[in-house]
Amino acid sequence: MQTPRRFLPSLPLLSAFEAAARTGSITAAARELCLTQSAVSRQIKALEEQLEVELFHRERQTIHLTVAGDGYAREIREALRRISTASLNLRANPSGGTLNLAVLPTFGTRWLAPRLPSFMAAHPGITINLVTRPGRFEFRLEAIDAAIHFGPAEWPGAELAMLMPETVIPACSPSLKERFAFDLVADIRKAPLLHLTSRPDAWEQWLRANGVDAHGVHGMLIDQFATAAQAAVAGLGVALLPDLLIGEELRSGQLVPALDRPMRSTECYHLVWPTDRASHPRLAAFREWILAETSAARAGA
Repeated sequence: MQTPRRFLPSLPLLSAFEAAARTGSITAAARELCLTQSAVSRQIKALEEQLEVELFHRERQTIHLTVAGDGYAREIREALRRISTASLNLRANPSGGTLNLAVLPTFGTRWLAPRLPSFMAAHPGITINLVTRPGRFEFRLEAIDAAIHFGPAEWPGAELAMLMPETVIPACSPSLKERFAFDLVADIRKAPLLHLTSRPDAWEQWLRANGVDAHGVHGMLIDQFATAAQAAVAGLGVALLPDLLIGEELRSGQLVPALDRPMRSTECYHLVWPTDRASHPRLAAFREWILAETSAARAGA
């Protein structure tokens, strides 16, 4: 069903309103849009007449959003951002072969990015845009085609394909290992422990899995794996880190296992996509490629 014209204002009217709402000034909005103040005022007035709603309170030379205007501005700002992003993507790849992928920061940097050239070589018409998302989000509210997710195999309104499991190891600098001379699992508790905010009970799980009291475990909190790895390299403590994300540090000797006690995580990495895009050709091509890559990685582990 076609939307009535009065509910589809033109972009110039919306842009004028959004700029004035964001800056709180007709003058600033006019300067930003390279228009005269009177032109911006006319566009906002035309928008109010079209919607039959007052968007600003006007007091002498100042404007203030009404309650309705404030809510409308938030919605319009997001809509304009999505239009801008879509236009930028189209300009970057006029053929329209763009795939917007949300990735976990460290996984994207350390595992995915080094492998992407092979996908690009096999699919030269597809451009992949990467954005970092550390947690779940609503696909319907973001211009994202798929995501790489670590956690349980569930995501409302989406489909998942398991990519790979994860094994974590207690890793530290060689100097810290020498200092504490780890021998028994209980020795780990004598050293500073580094905790990831996204997995606050990881050390408790590891200790219990190895038959050691997990009560009262404390230590530094860190919000990303890459930062935790660097903190461990610097000798600040022992961190539980996925072996697939610290291969370079292990090979170079910057990090070593504090003890040979790897633990398989209870959750896995998944590729996630909205159900209504399951057959999207670019997504299908990427899904086939990354499933092959992760299968090869598992076989070589």
